[in-house]
Formats: sequence, C-alpha cells, structure tokens
Amino acid sequence: MFAPDIRYALRLMRRSPAFTAVAILSLALGIGANTAIYSLFYTVMLRPLAVQHPEQLVQFLQDLPGEPHWQGYWGWPAYLHFRDHAQSFSAITGMSFDNLAQVRIPGSDTETLIQENVLGNYFQFLGLTPALGRFIAPHDGDVVVVSWSFWNRRFHRDPAILGRRIFVGADPKTIIGVAPRAYTGPRVGVQTDLWIPVENNDLTMLARLKPGVPIAQARAEMAVLYQLISKHPERKVDVVPAPAGLVRVRDQYGKPLVLLLAVVGLLLLLACVNMAGMLLARGAGRQREIAVRVSLGASRARLVQQMLTESVLLAVAGALAGIIVAYFLTGVLVRIMASGRAFEHIEIDVRPDLHLMLVTAAIALLTGLLFGLAPAWYAFRTAPAPALRQGGWRLFGKTLVSAQVALSILLVTAAAVFLGHIARLRNFDLGFRSDHVLMVTLDPSRTGYRREQLAALYQELLARLQSIPGVQAVSITGCTPLQGCGAGSRFLNVEGFTERSEDRRRTAVGWVAPRYFESLGIPLLAGRDFTLQDAGRRRVTILSQAVARHYFPGLNPVGNLVRVDPDPQPYEVIGVVGDIKGSDLRNERYPAMYFNMFQENHTANQFVLRTSVAPLSLSGTVRQTMQSVIKSVPVTRVATLADQVDSNIVPERLIASLSEFFGALGAVLAGIGLYGLLAYSVARRTSEIGIRMALGATTRHVRSLVLADALGMLSAGLAAGALMVLSSRPLAISLLPDLKFESLAPLAIGAAIITAIALLAGYLPARRAARVDPMMALRHE
Repeated sequence: MFAPDIRYALRLMRRSPAFTAVAILSLALGIGANTAIYSLFYTVMLRPLAVQHPEQLVQFLQDLPGEPHWQGYWGWPAYLHFRDHAQSFSAITGMSFDNLAQVRIPGSDTETLIQENVLGNYFQFLGLTPALGRFIAPHDGDVVVVSWSFWNRRFHRDPAILGRRIFVGADPKTIIGVAPRAYTGPRVGVQTDLWIPVENNDLTMLARLKPGVPIAQARAEMAVLYQLISKHPERKVDVVPAPAGLVRVRDQYGKPLVLLLAVVGLLLLLACVNMAGMLLARGAGRQREIAVRVSLGASRARLVQQMLTESVLLAVAGALAGIIVAYFLTGVLVRIMASGRAFEHIEIDVRPDLHLMLVTAAIALLTGLLFGLAPAWYAFRTAPAPALRQGGWRLFGKTLVSAQVALSILLVTAAAVFLGHIARLRNFDLGFRSDHVLMVTLDPSRTGYRREQLAALYQELLARLQSIPGVQAVSITGCTPLQGCGAGSRFLNVEGFTERSEDRRRTAVGWVAPRYFESLGIPLLAGRDFTLQDAGRRRVTILSQAVARHYFPGLNPVGNLVRVDPDPQPYEVIGVVGDIKGSDLRNERYPAMYFNMFQENHTANQFVLRTSVAPLSLSGTVRQTMQSVIKSVPVTRVATLADQVDSNIVPERLIASLSEFFGALGAVLAGIGLYGLLAYSVARRTSEIGIRMALGATTRHVRSLVLADALGMLSAGLAAGALMVLSSRPLAISLLPDLKFESLAPLAIGAAIITAIALLAGYLPARRAARVDPMMALRHE
C-alpha cells in the first residue's frame, strides 16, 4: 500500500538534491543531538547496575555541619549499629575507595588502577556470580578480585590467573576470582579494576530494602537509629534510591543533563518547524500536481498519506545520519565530562543497546510526523484546484518562520546566559590564585621509606625545586582545595568559648609544608607561616579567617591554644590566613585549619610550585629533579591548578559549550527558513513584482516590499521569543540555583544576533526581486 508512495518520495528526493541534503542534515543534527544527550542521560541517571534486583538498592547519606552537603561516608561503629538493628533491610554492605592504586605484576611494569575496598559480604549482597574463581568472603586476608576487563587486558583471560600474586602498593595480594563482565563497580563513570577486603574502616554504605518495604518506612527507621548514636541532633540522615549506583556523579550531572535535554528538544523542534516550512513552500509549488491528482479522483486522505510518507522517509534518512552524529557527539560529551574528573579517571561507558535504538526510532517517527503535519494539513485543507491558487499558505508559512525566530532566540539567549555563567565561575574570588601553579604528585607507597626518611628527602627536594629558574615558591600538601580536603574534618575546642550544640561546626583540616600559602596565593592575614624549625617545638596551627572569627570573635587568635577532638594536646595558633573555596566552587568558603606536616610527622605527596613562567614548561625539569633526589618514588600525575579549577565546573562547561553550538545551529536554521520562504515568495510574486515595476515602482521600493515581509515575521518572532525566554527563566534557575539570570542583556544579545541573520536572509531575496525584468515577469504566467 505504501510502496508507490515510497518510490515517488524517493524520486522527489533525487530530483531536489539541495533540498534533500539540507533536510537530512538539519534532521540529522536534531535527531543525533537528542539521541546523544538521551543516551548519556540514560547511562548516568537511569541505567541500573548489573546486579540482582537493583531496584531494591538504597544508599545512606548524612548531613554534617561545616562539611559538603550529604556525605556518603560513615564510621565503622555506625555500620555495625545499622547492620545489627535495622529491620527495613535484608542486608547492608559497605565499601571505601582508593582511586589510584599502583599495581605491579611480577615481571611487568607498574600500572595505575582503580581500587575498591569492600566488606566480606559485598558480592553476596549484590547477588553476583564470579566469571572465574570465587569472591571475597568474611575474614579474607591478602586476597584480591580483579575485573573482567583487567583479566582480559593483562592476562588474556587465562584461567591460570587464580592463585597468582600481584603487588598493590607494597602489599602482596593473591588473585582469587574475576568479577562478571557486566559489573564494573557502583560508581557511575568509574570502572573498578580491583576489589580488596577491608574491615574497621570508614565506609560508603549500600542497603537492600526488604520486598514490600517502602523507602519512607526505611527513612523513618534510619532517622531513629541515627539519633541513638549521634551526639548532635542537628545532623540528619537520608535514605536515597541507588538502582543506578552511588549518587555522586548523578547529583553533579543530573540537572545539567536535564537542561541539555530541554535545549536539544528545542533544537529538534526548530528543525521540525524549519522542515515544515520548506515542505510547505515546496508543496505550494506542487499545486498543479495536486490539482491533477484531485481531478483524477485522489481523496484528501490519500494526499495526506503521500505527504506524511515523504516526511517520514526524510525523517528516517535523517535518523540514520543522526546515528553517526550521535556517536560523534557522545564521544565529545564523554571527553568533556572526563576532563572534569581527570583526578578520578572517570570513564562513562555510553554503549548502544536496544533501548537506545528504540528511542532513536521513536524520535525519528515523531520528527517525521511533526514536520509532516503542516504540509499534510495544508494539502488536506486546500486540495481542490481553485483553492490552491489562494494565498493561505503564505500566512501559515509566515507563522512557521516566526516560530523559528522565537525558538532561535530562546536557544541563542540560553547560550549567552550559560557562557556568562561559566565566565563568572572562572572569575570567582576563590581565596587563592590558580594561575601559574604546577602540581606534581608522587607515590611513595611501595618504596620502603620510613616517614622520617621521606621527610628528610622531601626537605632536600624542596630546596632543589626552589632553585629551578622560574620557580617562585614550592610547598607540599595532601590535597589542593579543589580536591575536597574538607572531607577530613574535626571538632575544635577553645578554652573560654562555649557554643550551642546546633551551632557546633566541623572544621576541615590539612597538613602542609612551609610556604604552602605563598605557593597558592592565599593571603596571610596575621602571624607567621610554618617553618622547618617548628619540628621539635610546641605543636602549632594556622587558622582560616572563618575559624578565627567563630572561635575568637573580636580577638587576635595568635598565641592562643586550640584542641582538636579527641586529641587532648593543644595547638598554638601562630597565624591566620584567608578563607578559600573548596571542592565545589558554587558553595561558600569553608572553615579550615592547617598543620605543619614536618612537625606532625605526616606524609603528604603533592608538590605545588608557583612559577613565573608557563607551569607545564617546567614539568620536565621538575621530574628530573625529583628523580635525582628520590629515584624510587614514581611521579604519578602532573597537572596545573588552573586546569583543576576548569575541571571543577564541567557541568557548566558542558551546558555552555553545547548551548553555544546549538544556539548557533538554531540561528542558522532560522536564517535558512526565512531565506527559503522569502525566496519562494519572490518566485511566486514574480508577476506582481513585474507589474509594480512596469507601473513605475523603483528597485528600492521592491526591496522594501520584500524586507517588510521579513521584518514582519521577525518582529512577531522576537516578541514570542522574548516571552518564551522570560517565562523559562524560573525553570532554568530552579535547575541551576546559582545561575545568574537577572539582566536582560542575554536576551538583547540573542535578539541582536537573530535580527542580523534575519536581515541578511531577507536581503538576498529582496535584491533578487529588485533585479526582475518587468517584461520577463509579465510573461511568467
């Protein structure tokens, strides 16, 4: 039944290659972008873990004052308490993470892998079956389970891997099993390579709800159990669904991906409107053909079927091309996201599957119906030949172009808003200077050095690095501010200062070497910095300004004593430094206190160098200097602090980059739509234009006539677009609360860009109309 329509549609596509190419390319970009964003959204937010009954999995979170919101780590006593008393769960397990483990296989080079430390019931809790060997059991010692990908990559699926010894850091481990191929760990974007048993450690906890137990009941029970072990009633606990894994990456990217879904949905709608206008204009040119079909007995329904067949065929071709676009764009999305988690080796596995193919097919069908409805409806309404000579198509075509302009303004304005937002994030006052800072990380875990030996080598290394030309200051830290050092925090006690339980706050702690604040450009507001001579003296600390103000209101804290729970020995405050931003640039600066790593005998492994030249230009010299002092300690990472700042705003960069691209594409589509309609309008009005010119109309008058049409459609689109922008502002702010959308400047920018493109698109047909030969025009009909 549809075969003749399909053959006829293919002949039309071959006869109009330019039209076909523009149509397929527009649809490919719209369908491909939607497929790519949805596939990423599904992978990050919806794809369930490859375990038994993932819908039963939940995660325990806690809200601690003074720390990043909703932390997922718990102490060992909390795990034992929940395990022994919670009735809503059939099982509870726990894990902790060592993101970068140095693994050496005897006879091979050292390799950096992702390690997960798990309880003995972990694999049983998940209901997994090993691909080889067995899983970790309670009370296992120096054993390890490896991932299927590691087994395949390094051992070529050799079954003799069982019983082999590998070194994780300096510790020998015996391989006892291989995880199933489909399971790569509970963290979205982080593919675990090794699982090692752990006990009596801080944990991230997962639980499995008993069948039929609602999550609200589990939350109520956990709130009661938590208060039994919590000394601070202001703390809260939550139980959140975790069928797709732990919530961290999903929390970070969930709302940005929703925004991107909205943006690409607008792009697809714009492509559909553009195609509807093009098909409508072409349909008006087929009036004789339609009239002949009607005179031969074709029904309105038959004409609609033909039009929809043509549009759906175009949509299918666009979808096939869109799959290629989707693969390319998905790779770009993953690379952008991975750049933001470079310090955690994020690896999003966005793979095609039946679910994704069905989504793409649904998008293609919906697209074909959307942009085919307008010309099909018009054919249905105006099938009789006399009506085809009426100008009703022009009004409907103008409406479509105005809709294109409105959607394009929305896209371009969104791009301007997000670009401004990311510029503000990059220019935040972080409390430290991120420019010209090189970060070099060492791994001393398997060198055999004692802490005292490392401390002496590190002091020598600091002196050697300081002598490198271009290096202004050098220090050492366990982690930079943006790496989330606030996770290690303590309660402080100050003699003479009493605070209410609900005001009690935790303070982030960090161990650093002398000149750390100078290296990062953190201002020293009072007192002095750490020195190497502090070793052997009374313990000292430096407070951030927020801590000093809280515990010493109106006083100079230098010279006073503070105690850190549960340590009874005091620290003398020797200085106060400025507050800094933490792992989330969007949050307030966090309270912190710092200790001298050489006085505390605490080993840190990240060197920070402030340079007067491009930081990475010194990386080779720095590596050589380090190897000359401590040959057996490998350098595991070299990066700049500026890159780390940029990686901290990846969700915003993702939105801004794609909004910029889609906004530009939307503007181009609007220009194409306006140009196509005006060009066709000029072609249909050739006789009218010829008569006007024969009666004395000037070329300027003809140009004005055509441009007036363009300005009319543009004005209507600008008004509608402005209303859409203003009405969508609350939604955008609700998804990104720190988004600043108070000024109308982005809207003005979007309107100016679209106006310029529209005037250019209208000028070309206007100039062509002004060149019409009156005599040739009069012979047109």
